[in-house]
Parts: sequence; C-alpha cells; structure tokens
Amino acid sequence: MSITSKDVEHVANLARLELTDAEKEKFTEQLNAILKYAEKLNGLDTESVEPTSHVLPITNVMRADERRESLPVEKVLLNAPDDEDGQFKVPAVLE
Repeated sequence: MSITSKDVEHVANLARLELTDAEKEKFTEQLNAILKYAEKLNGLDTESVEPTSHVLPITNVMRADERRESLPVEKVLLNAPDDEDGQFKVPAVLE
C-alpha cells in the first residue's frame, strides 16, 4: 500500500488545508516512508504473543471501602458560603 499525491490532496481538503505542490510531494514521501517502516511489523512472528490491550499489566488501584465516622455537621458547614437549618444553602435553579 502506498500513498499518492491525490490521497494527500484529499486529506488536505478534508482538513481544509491549502498545500503547495512542494508540500504535497514532501508529505507523500513522508507518509510512504512511515508506511514502509510500519510494514516491518508484518515480518515479526507474533503467533506466541498473547493479545493485550496495554503494554504493561494493569491492576485495579482503588482502595477497599471502609466504614468510618463522618465529620460533624458544624465542621462541614464551616466551608459553606451560606447555610440554613444545618444544610448548604444554594441559589434556586428552578422557577
């Protein structure tokens, strides 16, 4: 598979880019070099490699839920800009 100058023009048009003829030629060469390099992967023997979604093993890092005492209401309301009857008071959002 190779990229043609027409392919580069099409992608540039989709991206709303205006390219000069020199830029089109340059990008065509660069994209073909990338594809040629990527084709090297086809030569690798991957039969014994297990498919993974990540390069490194990932484990769950969340801690277990533990029951503990809550803060006293008075202490929590110290951070509130306004409170009423032991609750946060906020501006009404419904009419």
